[in-house]
Amino acid sequence: MVRVPLTEAERARGERLGAVLREARGGRSMVEVAAEAGISVETLRKIETGRIPTPAFFTVVAVADAVGLPLEALRGAVPTG
Repeated sequence: MVRVPLTEAERARGERLGAVLREARGGRSMVEVAAEAGISVETLRKIETGRIPTPAFFTVVAVADAVGLPLEALRGAVPTG
């Protein structure tokens, strides 16, 4: 399967999502947050660095819950268009 290259807007959106989640994680370790969210540390690292610009909705919910970030806060922080 050939993956279609990301647009600049998709790349920027992924980086913004990652930055918001990383900021919400604060001083907690990636290991701790990933374990609480039920994902691998590598997946969390990729999300936080924008390498997974469109993570699955349930993954975003799990990470947001693990860092105590209401989904409503993501709505305004990460542009959708």
